[in-house]
Amino acid sequence: MYTMTDQKQWKGRIDSTTNTSSFRLHQKVKRIPINDVSASDNQHAGIVGFICDEGVRRNQGRVGAASGPNALREALSSLPWTFNDEKQILDVGNVLCLNHALEEAQRELGEIVKTLLNKKLQCVVLGGGHETLYGHYLGVRAALPKDAKVGIVNIDAHFDLRPYDEQPSSGTMFRQILEQDPHADYFVLGIQRYGNTKELFDKADELNVNYVLEDNMTPENHAEIMQDLQQFMNNHDYILLTLCMDVLNAAFAPGVSAPSPFGLDSKTVRTIIQKVTSHPNTHSFDICEVNPSLDENGRTVKLGAYFVYEALNHLLRRHGS
Repeated sequence: MYTMTDQKQWKGRIDSTTNTSSFRLHQKVKRIPINDVSASDNQHAGIVGFICDEGVRRNQGRVGAASGPNALREALSSLPWTFNDEKQILDVGNVLCLNHALEEAQRELGEIVKTLLNKKLQCVVLGGGHETLYGHYLGVRAALPKDAKVGIVNIDAHFDLRPYDEQPSSGTMFRQILEQDPHADYFVLGIQRYGNTKELFDKADELNVNYVLEDNMTPENHAEIMQDLQQFMNNHDYILLTLCMDVLNAAFAPGVSAPSPFGLDSKTVRTIIQKVTSHPNTHSFDICEVNPSLDENGRTVKLGAYFVYEALNHLLRRHGS
């Protein structure tokens, strides 16, 4: 079900009501129905929330990520507006998953993503469990020519390549995509040795997944990893970036379904986001698995909001400040 965001999600400190250089996001973000969005020629961005953790429930994880989108909005609200007046960030509302109807909600999210991309807006999706990614992908694929090459970059501790013959979940999306779309490829950074079975590693090799283990993401390997990532992006017509917050060390992001004791630090994740969203073929980003009910002092929510703003900054500044 599609619904507009409540204005209470966008409120915060006001330093001035007239001096735009003192404005914060809640003073500039516009709430607008998806059907009222106008074409932007890449100058604007659209935010949509996916109120869903049905995929996490199906994957036997800890639910609560459905509260992530509105929590992220509230954390974004008081961040400073850093763009010129030509830019706009539009909040086009939320897709809600009702009565466990995950597949229907994913299709509905895909329609909104497709609309934003067809109108030349940069697109940011606030999840939700990582099943958010499949709806995001459906929208990207529908907005592109059938033979366009889609490169999916995932920052994640897990492959999410489980079987989906019984039902899709938050652990099946990338296998669904790779087995159904011959023009899609997958690059994942942050894979945990202890977070994936041998069967999943074998499936990753079978599906020609490009992956970087968390323990190989060291300063000594940074240049080579970034070079490999750049080559992957250059070889595709469209880059879709997805971030699962459980890739982070639990000290940085305790509020996730599956915390990672050996996860990445926040600066490493920030660097990857900067790299990918700076690429000219990247026009959409999603953040998943922010679970406020498991968070400590709002740390995960605040860090997630900073990652979202980092992505927005690079997606929009490619087309002028």
